Amino acid sequence: MNENLFTSFTTPTMMGLPIVVLIIMFPSILFPSPNRLINNRLVSLQQWLVQLTSKQMLAIHSHKGQTWALMLMSLILFIGSTNLLGLLPHSFTPTTQLSMNLGMAIPLWAGAVVTGFRYKTKASLAHFLPQGTPIPLIPMLVIIETISLFIQPVALAVRLTANITAGHLLMHLIGGAALVLMNISASIALITFIILILLTILEFAVALIQAYVFTLLVSLYLHDNT
Repeated sequence: MNENLFTSFTTPTMMGLPIVVLIIMFPSILFPSPNRLINNRLVSLQQWLVQLTSKQMLAIHSHKGQTWALMLMSLILFIGSTNLLGLLPHSFTPTTQLSMNLGMAIPLWAGAVVTGFRYKTKASLAHFLPQGTPIPLIPMLVIIETISLFIQPVALAVRLTANITAGHLLMHLIGGAALVLMNISASIALITFIILILLTILEFAVALIQAYVFTLLVSLYLHDNT
């Protein structure tokens, strides 16, 4: 029986109903709120990581941009925890779906752009036409800058989808190769299994890095418009 490589990326269902909403909400269980005067180790580690990330990411922002801190931290925690949960066996990774990533990228990008046009109208319009542009090139540059503006959320979503999907596919292929090679050559199968372990460690790093990159780009778009 041939197995489709993209079977693991299809939305899981239960009694014919998609359960992707429950899967998306599941990472929130991993971030408990402290209910005592003394935090436990997990909560203390989470608070330290959040403070470190927010301090680094919001250092370049003005006071108006720093009001988005809660949204940015919630975004990086959600994407990072979702990516990590997707590495578990027999699990589903919502961030492999382009529709979900576009659903995150487009509203965030639109909010940053609308904020820029509202509070920094002249500066936002100036991005469409660099200073000193020759008159014959003005229409072409305006069109190019407009296209580059509208392609930003697509680039955000496609980058996250492609990186997560490529890693999962590569792990699936190497894992399948290791199982097949067990009946052919145990030494080669062992080498393949070691490569699979190293790739899994790399995917853990990629899951966190892609969450940081996605949030950082949203933060930079916000910085340009506040």
